[in-house]
Amino acid sequence: MTPSFPATPRGEKPAAVEGAELLNRRVVLRGDVEVGRVVDVILERASDIVLGLDVLCRDGEHRFVPITAADAIGDRIAVESPFTLLDEGELDFYRERGRSLRSESAA
Repeated sequence: MTPSFPATPRGEKPAAVEGAELLNRRVVLRGDVEVGRVVDVILERASDIVLGLDVLCRDGEHRFVPITAADAIGDRIAVESPFTLLDEGELDFYRERGRSLRSESAA
């Protein structure tokens, strides 16, 4: 099974997006203010359900975006608020309890 999550641009019918398709997408805030790029997809440990995204932000920090707070729109991931970009501590929490799509792809 390929990891996926529903792409749900506002007002459109959900369509699945494969986890690997999310890698290196721009993460934008409020339209088109780029805050970083997706560098990994965090999956549930026992399934292919996407929990969230590891985003390398423009300030050099990694942050976690819960998948429920992200919309896949075209070639980018949109988030509504900077408060959805959780700090390294929360990212570590999900890394420890989930699994990395990038690590699995490299194996």
